[in-house]
Amino acid sequence: MKFNKTYFILFVLLLITEALIAIYLKGGFIRHTFGDFLVVILMYCFVKSFFDLKPMVVAIGVLIFSFAIEFLQLTNFLKYFNLENNHIAKIIFGSTFHISDLVAYTLGILFVLLVEFIFKNYGTR
Repeated sequence: MKFNKTYFILFVLLLITEALIAIYLKGGFIRHTFGDFLVVILMYCFVKSFFDLKPMVVAIGVLIFSFAIEFLQLTNFLKYFNLENNHIAKIIFGSTFHISDLVAYTLGILFVLLVEFIFKNYGTR
């Protein structure tokens, strides 16, 4: 385990961005789709802040986790944990399943892998 300041700074910037989106935007593309695109990048950066794992390993782990949360939205899991009226839980976990969210997660992870590839192959010249 080795702390990576660059990934952590990216995580914090993305967290602030996501918070601003959640606070100030109540609907639309940025809130519902771009926010989902960003959240997987945020999670990726968080993991990479503390663990020196290969990008593909972290990317697949984040994507599986994101898909699992999205598919949980097909159930009444918030109600099961008595969180159906908890605004923060609804923001973090969501409350409705959308295939478009799965697409946004996938595109976010593909973006991360593309950026990692570019920096690995062209960033240190």
